[in-house]
Amino acid sequence: MNTEPNGATPTVAQDIARYQDPEVIREILHTARTVAIVGLSSDVLRASHFVGFYAQRHGYRVIPVNPRESTVLGEVSYPSLLEVPVPVDVVDVFRRPDAVPEIARQAVQIGAKALWLQFGVISWEGAAIAEAGGLKVVMDRCFKVEHARHMGRMHWHGLNTGVVTSRRGVLS
Repeated sequence: MNTEPNGATPTVAQDIARYQDPEVIREILHTARTVAIVGLSSDVLRASHFVGFYAQRHGYRVIPVNPRESTVLGEVSYPSLLEVPVPVDVVDVFRRPDAVPEIARQAVQIGAKALWLQFGVISWEGAAIAEAGGLKVVMDRCFKVEHARHMGRMHWHGLNTGVVTSRRGVLS
């Protein structure tokens, strides 16, 4: 865990918040064109499939990375990031945290611009490897949810305000 200059140890929430900066998220979403989804499944009931489908529908090129699949969402699936033949902007990870450091090393090696770790995928080592390699890192956030919040229809309804309340506004 990181240590503050005064020697205090920040909470996990403070550490994770560092990787959930809305400005960084918006920058990634606005500039990315190709998303390699590590762990993308052809099973339509899996979260990775839904996120990949959503990303395709919103104009991103989705590259499946899963050695157990041959094609997913109409795209050839690759066994590892190192075998993807096109430049990748974002590496979106649907794998266990212990797999992330190697995925981060491969993301750096292929010249990706960002490492995105989905809900529950928390790897301080993977984040450090990616950052040292010049990648932006998002951790414990869903690509689809963040896209909808910042660029999709959710922001039309005010769901990107950061304010959650059940109080009704004052009627004039």
